[in-house]
Amino acid sequence: MNSEQEKVPSFHMVAGRVPYSDQSEDEDYAPFEHRKVSKANSSLGTLIHLVKGSLGTGILAMPLAFKNGGLVFGLLGMVLVATIYAHCVHMLVGTAQKACKRSRIPVLGFAETAENVFANGPPGVRRFAGFAAAYIDYILLIVSFFSICVYLVFISTTLRNVLNYEFKLDWSIRIYILLTSAAIAIITQVRELKYLVPFSLIANTSIIVVFVITMVYVFKEPITFDDRRLWPEATNLPAFFGTAVYAIEGIGIVLPVENKMKHPQHFLHRFGVLNIAICSITILYNITGFFGYALYGEETKGSITLNLPNDQILAKSTQLLAAGAIIFTTGLYYYVPMEILWRKIGHRIPEARYNLAQAGIRFAILVANVGLAMLVPQLEPFIGFVGSIGSATLALMTPVVLDTIFRWPHDFGWMRWQLVKNALLGLFALLILGVGTYFSMLDIIAIYE
Repeated sequence: MNSEQEKVPSFHMVAGRVPYSDQSEDEDYAPFEHRKVSKANSSLGTLIHLVKGSLGTGILAMPLAFKNGGLVFGLLGMVLVATIYAHCVHMLVGTAQKACKRSRIPVLGFAETAENVFANGPPGVRRFAGFAAAYIDYILLIVSFFSICVYLVFISTTLRNVLNYEFKLDWSIRIYILLTSAAIAIITQVRELKYLVPFSLIANTSIIVVFVITMVYVFKEPITFDDRRLWPEATNLPAFFGTAVYAIEGIGIVLPVENKMKHPQHFLHRFGVLNIAICSITILYNITGFFGYALYGEETKGSITLNLPNDQILAKSTQLLAAGAIIFTTGLYYYVPMEILWRKIGHRIPEARYNLAQAGIRFAILVANVGLAMLVPQLEPFIGFVGSIGSATLALMTPVVLDTIFRWPHDFGWMRWQLVKNALLGLFALLILGVGTYFSMLDIIAIYE
């Protein structure tokens, strides 16, 4: 049987929408003990995937975030964003695990969790269960596609800077987008999450090497703080938060990798996989963002590697290594949208054509992404746009909504503090979504003026 058909059955097939009040035996059900996962990942493999899901263009874009936020606010704001994001992931995974236990289901994906929570929630929201699942699916598809577009633009911009300088060429970035798509077309045909672990490991190692070499360049130059902003202007706050959320967010792969763990109970521990990943990423991000902006100031570009000198072999090699690392990441970012699409259309395709259909769909997605990247071949506004419209919706707003519905009406703790906390997080997400998207669209429109 095709690997895409070996997944655990979805909520649509097995849950049957258990009534909210019929949960008397949920304490006797342990979802982890009933999971039948083929080719499960170890905790280390899951950690590698989580780190890779947030590293990449994210860490390289942190100086841009600090350029918009200022040195002091950048440090504090990044810690705030990381804390909020980690809490939202805890809420999402915790809600999924509790929903599994309540409905006596071994595993639920992102959209399936949303449908389960709505279907078994207060009577007023139950009719929106199908819409909630479809909404998550399509937002995940949009965010995944835009993220791949960001990757295409980043890789192509890097290649243009290095190769045009080295070989005295005058090729436009759109030519490099087409060349990049040829390499990405190969890795995006890898279908199993387990087989993507080596690619994630290579990408993580490459990004760490890029980080170290970049920091060597940063620290060997005299750094002055005299003309650097410490605090942001009000109009730059949306860009800061949009870039910061985009940089750290990897919510789309959280439940897929947690669902494929050998020991999923290790995911949410105080010193578990999630917290180790977020803490490590936040430290690296703050170092890169703070010192990158401190050195390059207003000349800071969408990726710090683009600020490295083009006339030095080590710098050029570092830029190319960063581009290679991102190429290896694209396979992981294809996993989630392909899971969604295959769940929706796989049953309509004859089994004998599974492989051909998979290859064709993956290639068609890439063609669409290449077209969009060629339409807007600018890195900075793309990053802010994806962070605002996608990450704010999925990583911040959705976990808040699901946690609130699952707890309704009485499970909010002393003085209903959980409800107050969720309301504040929801307002923060709406602010990033609305204001951040508006300013990002202005930046994209300005490209063609």
